[in-house]
Order: sequence, then structure tokens, then C-alpha cells
Amino acid sequence: MSDASLGPALRGAVDLSSLRNRPAAPQGQAPDSQTAVGSAPDVVMEVTDQTFSQVLELSRQVPVVVDLWATWCEPCKQLSPIIEKVAREMQGRVVLATVDIDRNPQIQQAFQAQSIPLVVALLGGRPVPLFTGAVPEQQVREVFAQLLEVAAQQGVTGTISVGDQPADDAPAEEPPLPPLHQEAFDAIQRGDNQAAINAYEKALTENPRDEQASAGLAQVRLLQRIEGADLQAARQAAADAPGDVDAQMLAADLDIAGGHVDDAFARLLDLFAATFGDERTPIKDRLVELFGLIGASDPRVMQARTRLTSLLF
Repeated sequence: MSDASLGPALRGAVDLSSLRNRPAAPQGQAPDSQTAVGSAPDVVMEVTDQTFSQVLELSRQVPVVVDLWATWCEPCKQLSPIIEKVAREMQGRVVLATVDIDRNPQIQQAFQAQSIPLVVALLGGRPVPLFTGAVPEQQVREVFAQLLEVAAQQGVTGTISVGDQPADDAPAEEPPLPPLHQEAFDAIQRGDNQAAINAYEKALTENPRDEQASAGLAQVRLLQRIEGADLQAARQAAADAPGDVDAQMLAADLDIAGGHVDDAFARLLDLFAATFGDERTPIKDRLVELFGLIGASDPRVMQARTRLTSLLF
């Protein structure tokens, strides 16, 4: 089984050298099967730009799964708990590192995360692509099983010992999703973005103030628009045609998917300022949709909304 069998989640080469601030551990014999490599407070850890080098070193002994997410990403909210559940069931044979890309741009850039959720494994400091987007629990389990096989082939077979978690500290069970939200999530899991859009639109028809449905709808529409898009080609097209509304909006969508929220808003606001008449309408509508995706209370949204208002009046 090769690394490629785990799925093409990354595009292009991934250079993690900028995140390594410590020398590599000395090379030695491959660890024996299920070798204990130490203990840790938990097999799930929140990782930052400053602590990622520790994860890289740990991956030389035990497989590390990196979950790149953001607070505004609706599919992330569905996928991350599944990944955590499966990782905990591995009983220390896998460590899960969670990364908020908005707060850790260095890691986001190193993995060239063009859309999230993005899940990548680290084996011996090297990235192994797993999957992007929301996937069903069964697929997560299958991919983790394949990861352990690949890790064994590379001699990365250590385990982390974790103390029993006190009952009082047990995570609270997530409340069930509203029926239409669950319908949308199920559609996302099976790759039917249009069905998810229909479910979210129905939820908004029933309750126009359903902010979660609004954000979910914006997220799925974004995923649908950027599906199959090439980041470099889109940026080049936007650079070659500054006045091309479609080209600029696609580039902005890809910026949002990659976590470059300020860049996306600035691009669309500059485009709005340079256009007139009916050409402004789709730009304004796209901005309003993205505002809902990121969240009305986000400072970046408030700043962009203020500028949009000034341009309108």
C-alpha cells in the first residue's frame, strides 16, 4: 500500500521545513510493534504554529493525524467530532492534532490548505494525504486503518499512554441536529452538494433567521463553486483581468476556502468600487453571503461591511 492510496488531499509539494525549529531525532532502528513511546495528557491536542515542531518529532514514533479547521467552517463542525471519536478509539496508536487555520497561518500555508476541512497524517515528519471535506464515519475508520498499515510499513508503530479521563471531565454529548440540518449534513457526506443546498434553503424558508442554516448554505455553495478549480490558474486569470467579475469572485472564493478572509473581502470590495450599475449586484450579493459564512460578529466582517456601506451610499 502506498501513501497515494490514502487519497489526493494535497495539491503540489508540501514543505514543512519552516515549521521545524528543532533538529530531527537521531535515526535508529525502527521501533518494535506497539512500542510505548511515553505518556500524554490526551491523544487529542490543539496545535499552534509555535508547537507544531513537537508534533513533527512525535510523528517519528506514532502516527499523527492533523485536522485543519476554522470556526466558520460548517463541515468542520460535523467532521471534527467524528475524527476525534475514531482517534480516541485507537487507544494511543494515533495522535490527533487539531489546527485552527485562522490562528495559525504558518501551518495553513505549509499544508497549502486550499479548502477545509483538510485532514493529513504525519509519518516520520512527512505528510500523508487523507481526505478533504466532510466524509462519513465509516470512511474515516477505513482511512485510519489504512494509515496504520502504511505506518507499520514505515516502522512508525509507537503508542501513547493516556491516563483514564475522570467521569466528571467526560465531554458533553452533542445535541442532535435539527432535521433539515441533519438532512443537509447527510447530503454533504455522500457528496450531494445540491441536496444539501436544498435542505438548507428549506430550513431558511421555515426560519429566515436560522443563522446556522445560513452559514451552512453559504459553505456548501462555496464548496460547489470551487469544486475542481485550480488555485494558481484562478489567481492568474484574476490578475490578467482585473475587471472580470467572474474571475475575481472565483479567486475570492478560493481565498475564503484557504482562510485568507481579508484578502477575499478586499478583492471583492475593490471590484465593487470599480464597477457600476447592474454589474455591482452579484458582487454585493456574494459579499453578503460571505459575511454570513464568516459570521456577523467577526471583526473582519464588520470592517468589510462598513466599507461596503460607504461604497453604497
